[in-house]
Amino acid sequence: MSINHAFDFFIQWHLTERCNLRCKHCYQEDRKIEEMALSGIKRVVGNVSDMLESWVEMYDITFSRSFNVTGGEPFLRKDIFSILGEMKKKGFDIHILSNGILIDREKAKRLSDMAVKGVQISIEGPEEVHEAIRGKGSFSQSLRGVKHLLDAGITVTLNVTLSLINADYFLDIITLTNSIGAQRLGFSRLVPSGRGMGLLDSMLKKERVKELYEEIFSKNIAGLEIVTGDPIASQLYKSADEDEGDSIPKGGCAAGVSGLTFLPDGTITPCRRLPIPIGNVLQDELRDIWATSKVLGAIRNRKRYKGKCGRCRRWSYCRGCRAIAYAYAQSRGKGNFLAEDPQCFIEVAPE
Repeated sequence: MSINHAFDFFIQWHLTERCNLRCKHCYQEDRKIEEMALSGIKRVVGNVSDMLESWVEMYDITFSRSFNVTGGEPFLRKDIFSILGEMKKKGFDIHILSNGILIDREKAKRLSDMAVKGVQISIEGPEEVHEAIRGKGSFSQSLRGVKHLLDAGITVTLNVTLSLINADYFLDIITLTNSIGAQRLGFSRLVPSGRGMGLLDSMLKKERVKELYEEIFSKNIAGLEIVTGDPIASQLYKSADEDEGDSIPKGGCAAGVSGLTFLPDGTITPCRRLPIPIGNVLQDELRDIWATSKVLGAIRNRKRYKGKCGRCRRWSYCRGCRAIAYAYAQSRGKGNFLAEDPQCFIEVAPE
């Protein structure tokens, strides 16, 4: 039986750990990782394509397939356009995550010529707030990159990582996004890992998360789309009249369900913010990792979840943010990636 709608499948590929900024909340650690050569990258892109094509034939499923290309700062790779060209040649949609500083007029035009689907640029608030997190001079330089992208006709998403440092400035970010003509505004929550571990005390309390999300979703700005990959946010106005039981995940946290992450040296993780290696794409068969990884199997199994995430009616549509759950549990000396999401405000019946 054929399934009509397309399933999302994406690879978030960190081409480099090198970066031209040192953001306080960065979830990456200060360490050098060997970068895959262009020849290896081409081989891996081909392997991912072959895997998806085999799934199409085997299961008669259509995939909306894409690469989210990032770093570090991806434009520090001098072969970035050769890499993007290979992905495009294999039929993948391309999305880029960057700080925007290295994107000049010429690069923006080349991205437009390649029909890149969109570029996400990190903006943390008004200039003073942004630079307190990302460094002096970074605000105007990032916005210059945004202007080049918009002038080239590329869809731009400004993205903010929410914490106590900038949560009170979200309305200012809406105003900024609208004023410069960016089409989308995204948000995510601080993950206290890597360098961001130093901001553990800046995590928002769950009550503040709920209040803030309600405020965000109450806004209706013409020409501006507000988006998020936060599984908790997506549940805010979703009814849960029936328990979905142990059914297959249908949405929510993407880790191990609708995508994977590749690190510069080929290490595979369920999510870049969930630093649990499950293989290496240069050495292991990707489809075997997807099918047999014990970590991915646990993520897909409701019975393995702890706390209220394991009891929640919305499990198949949410599962909380596994990266935040893991980082927070680690800070408490437990380190369980199946722990409950500490910022979840959804009411769940007690055991």
